[in-house]
Amino acid sequence: MALTLEQINSALPQEAAALLEGLYEHSPWIAQAALAHRPLRSLAHLKHTMARIVADAGRENQLELLRAHPELAGKAMVGKSLTAESTNEQSKAGLTNCTPEEFEKIRKLNAAYNAKFGFPFILAVRGPRGTGLSLRQIIETFERRLDHHPEFEIAEALRNVHRIVELRLNDKFGVEPVLGNKVWDWQEALAQYSDPGYKEKGQLTVTYLTDAHRACAKTIGDTMRECGFDEVGMDAVGNVVGVYKASQPGAKKLMTGSHYDTVRNGGKYDGRLGFFTPMACVAELSRQGKRLPFDVEVVAFAEEEGQRYHATFLGSGSLIGQFNPAWLDQKDADGISMRDAMKHAGLNPDDIPSLQRDPSKYLGFVEVHIEQGPVLTEMDLPLGIVTSINGGVRYQCEVMGMASHAGTTPMDRRADAAVGVAELALYVEKRARQDGTSVGTIGILQVPNGSINVVPGRCLFTLDLRAPTDPQRDALVADVLAELQAICERRGLRSGTELTMRAAAAPSDPAWQQRWEQAVDPLGVPLYRMPSGAGHDAMKLHEVMPQAMLFVRGQNSGISHNPLESTTSDDIDLAVRAFQNLLEQKARERQ
Repeated sequence: MALTLEQINSALPQEAAALLEGLYEHSPWIAQAALAHRPLRSLAHLKHTMARIVADAGRENQLELLRAHPELAGKAMVGKSLTAESTNEQSKAGLTNCTPEEFEKIRKLNAAYNAKFGFPFILAVRGPRGTGLSLRQIIETFERRLDHHPEFEIAEALRNVHRIVELRLNDKFGVEPVLGNKVWDWQEALAQYSDPGYKEKGQLTVTYLTDAHRACAKTIGDTMRECGFDEVGMDAVGNVVGVYKASQPGAKKLMTGSHYDTVRNGGKYDGRLGFFTPMACVAELSRQGKRLPFDVEVVAFAEEEGQRYHATFLGSGSLIGQFNPAWLDQKDADGISMRDAMKHAGLNPDDIPSLQRDPSKYLGFVEVHIEQGPVLTEMDLPLGIVTSINGGVRYQCEVMGMASHAGTTPMDRRADAAVGVAELALYVEKRARQDGTSVGTIGILQVPNGSINVVPGRCLFTLDLRAPTDPQRDALVADVLAELQAICERRGLRSGTELTMRAAAAPSDPAWQQRWEQAVDPLGVPLYRMPSGAGHDAMKLHEVMPQAMLFVRGQNSGISHNPLESTTSDDIDLAVRAFQNLLEQKARERQ
């Protein structure tokens, strides 16, 4: 019989501890310590509480916890001395049925891992969906994590321990993240479409109006119809738009969504989580025959990344009247103009001006997005409330010195352009850290026609500077450019800078941010407010209507724009439930 939270909250400490037995491998002290935080508000609250107990336990206790775990397909499995929980997990992953070759490979990996880190390799073999990783995925992850720095790997191992516990708790409480599973499955299905040259390598790349992009659009539209949307269609730039009508005609709309294009060799969740999450909410509303006092308009934006053409935020920008007609004459790497690509896809560029929305008919724009960073995962939090999308600037820069012989030019007589830029890079790192929330990056650094035996006379580089508010960003920019000038004067160099992009910060609308907070609070997890360092479609809608965002934790230390980008169906389920709470809350306000 499944446990209930009421049982855990009301039981005597010893009884409650017995009910939670078997969660952390041979480490009952964690669940026992969590009981001091009763009453527990939710299962998510219990999961977070135990994770934080481990985080605060100190390094030696953490290492003891890791060492208490058995090796994968190791001696304990062969000797049948695994706990019942580990036996179940390893058998489901096929580790009890390895071929002799697979078993030998894992044995060698176990030995190498233990030698490097001093504890066994720990992986939540049931995976992000809870249904199990393949043996190939397990071995690939094993090999990849062997290359980690020891400090990083300790954190990654602990995160996997917590995922194992999360799934064991779900089993004990008879809980299944049904809506999270649905969204996870939708995203996996959409990931089957990828551009030629990448699909063959098992890589995900979907760029604007390619066959893969159009196949994604069709799949999204078909899924919207299955969910019960009243109107579904593709607009003149390739956005897929679904509308779930209000209980009364003429009602205002709440817009939500994100993009379905990807970077090259990217991940499955960037953008796509933002339209599938509200689609799951609409599916539930339709199933229950329930209508809201406002329309829900979900937009899967056609182009945010700007990978095929230099037209970042094309889809969302078109809705606020910012489509640049000059883009139509741009050509991709194969010489195909955007105009021709649109016509080939059955789109009419002449219809683009009609896409502009009337902000007076909208309540606002909300977006759910994978965090694309390590903050939430490091804090053991599944969700974060976005306070602002960073404003940013980008520069193409050049430093000029004097090319000279590397062997005959004394160190005190050099005008080394590359060293000047290197000094600036260290300053950018130091200056951005002073603010706590600013970031700065020199992403490209190039010495044209450089030679191993020549002092660099010229260095080309980029600057990307971002901060949560425009004044903070502008102060960062001013200091960095002033330091560049000072370095050049001190080293006898010259510099040139060209501003290539300036984006205003997009602070979350206070009322909508508060609604997100009120939507997350009933889930029982702590509220965490954070800025977004990445740009999002919400930045464009922010220019004409109030906006606010919700972040969802990513796995693999939150990595994004990378095939390792991932999240769990449990965290997605919490995001769907938060979105449902947001809709219900706004519905009460409108009644």
